[in-house]
Amino acid sequence: MKPSPTPAEPEPAGPTGPAGPPGPAEPAVTTVTAPAATDRSQPRITLRSDLRASIPDGLIALAVTAGVFVLLYARIKAKTSSTVSVMPFMADAGGFWMYFLSQAFGWAALLWAWTTVVLGLLLSGPRPGRLPLSGQRLERLHRTTSLNTIALILAHALLFAAELVRHDTAGWYARLSTAFVEAFVPGGYDSGTGQIAMPVGQAALYLAVPLGLLFYIRHRIGPKTWRVLHRFVIVVYVLSVWHTLLYGTNVWYDGWFRTTVWLLQLPIAALLLGRLLRPARRSERLSRPGAHSGSRAGWGLRLGGRLAAAGAVIALLAVILSGNDGGRTVPPADTSSTHNHD
Repeated sequence: MKPSPTPAEPEPAGPTGPAGPPGPAEPAVTTVTAPAATDRSQPRITLRSDLRASIPDGLIALAVTAGVFVLLYARIKAKTSSTVSVMPFMADAGGFWMYFLSQAFGWAALLWAWTTVVLGLLLSGPRPGRLPLSGQRLERLHRTTSLNTIALILAHALLFAAELVRHDTAGWYARLSTAFVEAFVPGGYDSGTGQIAMPVGQAALYLAVPLGLLFYIRHRIGPKTWRVLHRFVIVVYVLSVWHTLLYGTNVWYDGWFRTTVWLLQLPIAALLLGRLLRPARRSERLSRPGAHSGSRAGWGLRLGGRLAAAGAVIALLAVILSGNDGGRTVPPADTSSTHNHD
């Protein structure tokens, strides 16, 4: 894209692309040169410093995970969970506790991913008039929730693999090999709905880790390259939600819980649409095709992004209001063949 002929504007504090799980916000960069003493007084943002700062948030994430696990376990024991309908053999809560713990980490990961996306969009788009936290504190919280999202996703995947190992009757080497292939290799899991849901979740994992950590080497790859790559973190979030709706036994059937998952996507779609309609960077604003200094292809992509975000808002409203959220209405006759992780 050609540079804009207008004078350069200060860079916004947040990322230029829609933020998702994970993707720390870019610190403010201005054209004003600050005094040397002020520069030295500003702490340098590093992965180590953010890992330390993420500890309180991580402890909260573990507490939430523990609470979700207790709830899932209690519902299995009481046989009120849809998981028992989908997989009757899992009525033995004690025998499959590791699987339920993996589920708990998965739900916590999705919640932290949702929080990360919302924070990122608040940082990079038009903000409400009053927020309880300053922009700098929101930015740091965005980075720490991003790191904890990665940790929760990894824990979810590793516990799922450990469950596969624990219930395999083959030798230890064969068990490890089979679990690795089924949990981490796209196409390695060949059971029912998992043939689609597992590669979707694996794609979210393999995109989340590098896209989240690229922030800490953005000066090596270039801020512009980082901003372009950072836009793809919204894809990670979409894949995570898709994986959950496809394979989450807790939202397998129609009901308020599955509808709530859809409902929670509405604020994100609205914030994304607001971010695209009112971008902080002048170069991303949508002017008339003839008045824009960049290429027509770039202008078309910006217009397409706005139309897609508007379409997402309309589609979500249609799903929520109609109740047609893709859930199953009648349990299949042979549940063991449709959602069996053995």
